[in-house]
Amino acid sequence: MSDVDTKAGPGAPDLSMIICTLNEGAAIRNVVTEICEALTGIDYEIIVLDDDSKDQTQSEVLDLAKINPRVHLHVRYNERGLSSAAIMGWDHARGRYLGVMDGDGQHDPKAIREMADKIMAEKKDLMCVSRYLGDADTGLSWFRDLGSRAATAVSGLVLKAPLTDPLSGCFIMTREWYLNARPKLTGVGFKILVDLVASASIRPKFGEVKAALRQRQGGESKLDIRVVLDLAALLVEKATNGFLSARFVLFGVVGVSGVFVYALVLALSHEITRVDGGMSLYRYQVRFDDIINYGLAIWLSMTWNFYINNIITFRDKRLSGWPMVTGLIGFYFACSIGALLSLGVAILLKDYLGIHWFAAGVSAALLSGVWNYWGAKAFAWNRKKGV
Repeated sequence: MSDVDTKAGPGAPDLSMIICTLNEGAAIRNVVTEICEALTGIDYEIIVLDDDSKDQTQSEVLDLAKINPRVHLHVRYNERGLSSAAIMGWDHARGRYLGVMDGDGQHDPKAIREMADKIMAEKKDLMCVSRYLGDADTGLSWFRDLGSRAATAVSGLVLKAPLTDPLSGCFIMTREWYLNARPKLTGVGFKILVDLVASASIRPKFGEVKAALRQRQGGESKLDIRVVLDLAALLVEKATNGFLSARFVLFGVVGVSGVFVYALVLALSHEITRVDGGMSLYRYQVRFDDIINYGLAIWLSMTWNFYINNIITFRDKRLSGWPMVTGLIGFYFACSIGALLSLGVAILLKDYLGIHWFAAGVSAALLSGVWNYWGAKAFAWNRKKGV
């Protein structure tokens, strides 16, 4: 039996609410105070899981913990991402019911209290706040609302329950249902509810509570293109039953962008160094220029891939400072081995096994991509996680 299984023993609270934070110092005091007041009469604990904020978030929570022993702070280092933070918080939690909410004040404490009362009274596995019950305002701008509804429709294709708002960041579940989903959780990105409902082996008995998002009291929106890519990659992983991991999908997308960088640099450098190949005087110069052109294109595309992967694919392990330099060198090494592997496999398949040149090239490239992904994790983004 795991440590997570045994947390909800004698003396454990009924409810553990996880608040994931990153530079939410302007809002967190009021958020924690509001939720504590809303949960009066329930045996609860509040766990603030902070991603090493650089503002006053931690000091604000520690001040509250001195007043209210139900409030706890956990800080993790060298990691980023709401989903992985929520999972870590639930693994630390002791409650029979496990919940999550944002630290910026957008989630209504009254709706959270309503969820808590309902899940305990109605014997549900999962209770969620939904922006899409009824016709009331969602609290989103028209553009974000349109995007959210589109993502909701796509997410529904891989879910085991017809949630009206699977992108909700505020919900409560039983410990038993969480433990059922825990082994297959991806922990990538910000949409942890999608991850949970797609990972569980049993369809949850669920309920929903209508609530619009409130005005943000502090902090900044985390929504950007990376969140969209994370969700898309997560959906691919769940649709393929884990055959293609979300991180590998992101790595592949970045690799495709690197191909465009390679082609652009090659075209530009060829124009700059172009000479008349028809003149014998330049025949050696042409070969030297080819080496320069291809070498420059390969180097710049590899460098591009490293920096974009650092921002998107491995942003929860993002490198900076000296580790970024050593990570870049490790990435160069891994991809160089991958290039040689691709060349060798392509020749083997084409010349010795008689496979068509195109199929041989594609197969070799795919194998190289798998190696590059493994090598990137092993030689570049290999820092140990800290809590």
